[in-house]
Amino acid sequence: MVRKFTRLSILLSVILLTFSAAAMAASDGDEDKTSFIMHHVKDSHEWHFATIGHTHVTLSLPVIIYSSDRGIEFYSSSSFVDPETHHFGVEHNGYYIDDHDKLKAVDESRFFIDLSITKNVAMLFLILAVTLFFTLSASGYYKKHPNKAPRGIASFIEPIVLFVRDEIAKPNIGPKYKKFTPYLLTLFFFIWVGNLLGLVPGAANLTGNIAVTFSLAIITFFITNINGNKDYWKHVVATPGVPLPLLLVIVPVEIIGLFTKPIALTVRLFVAITAGHIVILSFIGLIFIFESYAVGVASTFMVVFINVIELLVATIQAYVFTLFSAMYIGSAVAEHGHEH
Repeated sequence: MVRKFTRLSILLSVILLTFSAAAMAASDGDEDKTSFIMHHVKDSHEWHFATIGHTHVTLSLPVIIYSSDRGIEFYSSSSFVDPETHHFGVEHNGYYIDDHDKLKAVDESRFFIDLSITKNVAMLFLILAVTLFFTLSASGYYKKHPNKAPRGIASFIEPIVLFVRDEIAKPNIGPKYKKFTPYLLTLFFFIWVGNLLGLVPGAANLTGNIAVTFSLAIITFFITNINGNKDYWKHVVATPGVPLPLLLVIVPVEIIGLFTKPIALTVRLFVAITAGHIVILSFIGLIFIFESYAVGVASTFMVVFINVIELLVATIQAYVFTLFSAMYIGSAVAEHGHEH
């Protein structure tokens, strides 16, 4: 399995290097050669895969706008692209997409809601489809062959399910682990598949988007605190055995701690995934900054090496996010003693 992942990583690195090199070589001479990094990391209203010569291989995504006077409007993002420069900025029916890929109205006083299917949203649908395919395929196998050893996709999914249940849920949540294991499994598979697909050349950086990591952390926050028992809340608002003067200090710290936990989950996943993408793209950028064969060879080896590391990081970050979520939930549902 490790050898297969290594070969896959090397192949992806070569493809990534080739595609990125073609994109940078096709850029204008006066354009900042490192500007493509943020273009690949941030969200967009179109999905750009590669630039081959003067041909831009892109997928135009739907732009959906809601306003009180017009209702819901549907456009293609290609309507806002200049056919000569291949950049956004063209006005269409009172709207345009600026240089930062933000949809804006020509009339600045106009209020509207942007409901567009951006690259990250499209990637979200893709991750959900892949995750559902694997999990439902495994579930279907067990329904058809309840008394047989797992084969195919089921043999791949079962060890992961058992690992999350036995090594994450049980030890950290305790007797009530069954109630929260489905959530932890969903969390792990979503982040893991998102991290791995994010390493594919041309893919969107979904799990490196702080809005996505924040949403996952907020779900954990609500599950933790909604299921918190009286012992949990008593430790937060009136820690047993602590003198009254110290409660004036400890209680605010405990309340702040409720909110720092999801912040820690948010930042950890966001930084780890985004940093990996930026480092890989930065090494590719060095080739065109120094325009040296030596730098090109060294950068290629570094990109391959870091991509292999990123495969490991993708799994570790899914594990860490799930583990800490289980720990937070476990602290909320456990029966605390008051002997201290």
